[in-house]
Amino acid sequence: MPGLMGFAMATRPTPSITASNDTPSSSSSSSPFFKPPLLKLPLFWPWQKVKMGPLSVSPMGFGTWAWGNQLLWGYQQAMDTELQRAFNLAVENGINLFDTADSYGTGRLNGQSEKLLGKFIRDFPGQKEIKNNIVIATKFAAYPWRLTPGQFVNACKSSLDRMQIEQIGIGQLHWSTANYAPPQELALWDGLVAMYEKGLVQAVGVSNYGPKQLVKIHDYLKVRGVPLCSAQVQFSLLSMGEDQMEIKNICDSLGIRLISYSPLGLGMLTGKYTPSNLPQGPRGLLFRQIIPGLEPLLMTLREIAQRRQKTMPQVAINWCICKGTIPIPGVKSVKQAEENLGALGWRLSSDELLQLEDAALASPRKMIQNIFQTR
Repeated sequence: MPGLMGFAMATRPTPSITASNDTPSSSSSSSPFFKPPLLKLPLFWPWQKVKMGPLSVSPMGFGTWAWGNQLLWGYQQAMDTELQRAFNLAVENGINLFDTADSYGTGRLNGQSEKLLGKFIRDFPGQKEIKNNIVIATKFAAYPWRLTPGQFVNACKSSLDRMQIEQIGIGQLHWSTANYAPPQELALWDGLVAMYEKGLVQAVGVSNYGPKQLVKIHDYLKVRGVPLCSAQVQFSLLSMGEDQMEIKNICDSLGIRLISYSPLGLGMLTGKYTPSNLPQGPRGLLFRQIIPGLEPLLMTLREIAQRRQKTMPQVAINWCICKGTIPIPGVKSVKQAEENLGALGWRLSSDELLQLEDAALASPRKMIQNIFQTR
């Protein structure tokens, strides 16, 4: 799917506060009886940032696909207060990367995710410096009526208006049209160049680009003097096939930061769902096909989580971080935001990484790849 999912968590997280990203948790904060004070101590050290092009971002971002999506995620406007609280908690604990898109929001709520994100930034009660360091990465849909670079620039301006900001951190092409409308592709690339040259975005990125198209657009932008900052793909223990690993290797070799969306497989890696307990709506149909074949992976996630005194989602997200990507799990509640934050401040060992990957390979079912991802 073209963004990050929200999901419901079964247990309260037990994040550790540690000064090292490489040291497993051994502090009293990992005790199941410890209740970390909300909005007081950061769940990881906020000054730990990674480079993404010209930007410094947190090792994990949050996705906002669910904000405004009634069909898949059951959004209602009554949720906005809780979403604001989740946003505030994330920012107060050092998260400064938020991913959205101009197509997020169903029906009359199209663009709602961007509107809410802009509002939450304006209403954030913290210091102005913290607000100014927030990086918004939004994606512009390759709609069939966006045929010229100017139309793509206008899409960027519309996003700026919805969020009421002067500049976007990362302007991303949501998907490639190479599979079905090759002539449109060049216009979209020129649109990225134009919005960068006009100063509407600090950096540019792509989403759902396969290995071949990723190299092509990188080389094209390089000639135009525009660095490709990021590439966003579905990447998780459920989505670590040949194409995904090739994309990761290309990103590493070209200095592109890989952003992993759906790091929890739309919620399948949370441990909440079973063949007899499926989510409502379209996700349930997908889960029915995949969940029965995930037992080796889910069992290994559960074992490592128990040993680490973490939760299964925290282990799955930490795997993405250990692979050198920036995961962007979705959030719909304070509880989810708090649990996601518990994926930071520690690292899986090399043995644990191998155990998880072996279990993933031993699981007969895999995540269905986004139909928009090109070769």
